[in-house]
Amino acid sequence: MTIVMGLDQHRAQITAEWVDTVTGEVCRSRVAPAHRESVRRFLARFEDHELEVALEATTGWRFVVEELQRVGASVHLAEPAETAARRGRKKRAKTDRADARLLRELVMVGRLPESWIAPDHILDLRARVRLRHTLIDERGEWQQRIHAVLYHHGCPHHHGIGLLTAIGRQWLGGLELPATAREQVTVALQMIGAVDAQLAPMDKELRAYARRQPGCKALMGLYGIGHLTAVTILAELGDARRFSSSREAVRYSGLDITVYQSDQRRAPGHLSRQGPPALRWALYEAASLLTARAAPTASTSCRRPSDSAANVPAWRSRASF
Repeated sequence: MTIVMGLDQHRAQITAEWVDTVTGEVCRSRVAPAHRESVRRFLARFEDHELEVALEATTGWRFVVEELQRVGASVHLAEPAETAARRGRKKRAKTDRADARLLRELVMVGRLPESWIAPDHILDLRARVRLRHTLIDERGEWQQRIHAVLYHHGCPHHHGIGLLTAIGRQWLGGLELPATAREQVTVALQMIGAVDAQLAPMDKELRAYARRQPGCKALMGLYGIGHLTAVTILAELGDARRFSSSREAVRYSGLDITVYQSDQRRAPGHLSRQGPPALRWALYEAASLLTARAAPTASTSCRRPSDSAANVPAWRSRASF
């Protein structure tokens, strides 16, 4: 007996609709609260059945997929944006039942846009890489607040002095600022110090992982890719064999150019940015090194920088990477 099921997952509850492909009977249920124990109790009734399940790749999908795999189900992880496009633009009633039914029907007709279910070690690595990326962004936000406070009170420009260096901190300490502005700068520096304390051991472990992981070592053979960028690319791309062409990998990263054309009108394209931000950061950082004066030519891309190397235009190197 084969059962095809669609799951619409939310933080409070999970709506399920399934059909018995032998009898044609359609059933519905609601799992609440939406945590691991409830899902495990719900799936216990299907342990002796051949089960095929589809759910969207939204927050919380991992523990549901783990429980489904525990009972031997064949799991399909749907890409949310493309799944919504399959519904069509015509206004229809949108309910949790309708969403679960759509997933079930798309699986049955073979039209479900699927996402890759990464193995556990890639998911864990991806979580650490994204946590690091979040901390880096937060660190930059606090630094921008310091710049804003200094400009707001008319302080002289620091002329390229790194505000977080010893010289920069000494320069900040010598500025005459109101008490409130001094408090803002002090708190910002303390928050940056707290973020740095979290980043230091994380960077050390990620660098050590990159030195021993074969995929990272292969990536670091390319000019411009270091330990942290290699780990980020590996974590976000995962198994590159799942892409049938380089175009698919570019599209997955969100570096593809959008196109909107009708008759003789064609709007200028821009980066879609529909993909992992950390991956785009890593690829951009690597490609930016190719714009440096010492960047190597294509024929010597695996060598160290040299003063005689050609200077590739910035837009061309970043686009071709």
